[in-house]
Amino acid sequence: QAQLVESGGGLVQAGGSLRLSCAASGIIFRINDMAWYRQAPGKQRELVARITSSGTTNYADSVKGRFTISRPNAKNTVHLQMNSLKPEDTGVYHCSAQVSDSPLLPWRELWGQGTQVTVSP
Repeated sequence: QAQLVESGGGLVQAGGSLRLSCAASGIIFRINDMAWYRQAPGKQRELVARITSSGTTNYADSVKGRFTISRPNAKNTVHLQMNSLKPEDTGVYHCSAQVSDSPLLPWRELWGQGTQVTVSP
């Protein structure tokens, strides 16, 4: 079975940086879009950044200029470089991917378990 595994979360002081990574493994024919979402306690999950298979990126307004999503050529991993972190960036960050299990199947959404990011004042 295909899966996504996130890493890189942790505790950092405001103004610091973290780099999140997400690796896809298992039986996957192709990966289309990959994205990072986050959810803070008591808040709805929000899209943080998305990158398509062609390299087009989208960012939440709250992270523009501070976060950068990137995708290596292998396209089975995605990174989120987070700089100038703020306490409001705290939350569980989940990686997602649109995956196809075979050439004739449509895309489906795959989610990772999540990694905790905590930014202290």
